[in-house]
Amino acid sequence: MADLTEDLAGLVDSIVRPLVDEPDALEVSSVEAEDGGVIIEIRVAEGDAGKVIGRQGRVIKAIRTLARAAASRSGKLVEVELID
Repeated sequence: MADLTEDLAGLVDSIVRPLVDEPDALEVSSVEAEDGGVIIEIRVAEGDAGKVIGRQGRVIKAIRTLARAAASRSGKLVEVELID
């Protein structure tokens, strides 16, 4: 199970890192939820939050879709959150 959470965090990291201006400030962590799912938390510099969200939330929606698709084989629920 730990491998899945690490893989998902790595996937999200590899997607978000090219989008931000300050990649050193990027932190992607994964936490197992009480319901057995996985929560991926993204922390970026204050000026980069808009780039991760995208216009009308399109970029963050795409990131969530990719993470859910990657976890679908294991049957786990995945939630991706951008932490302010």
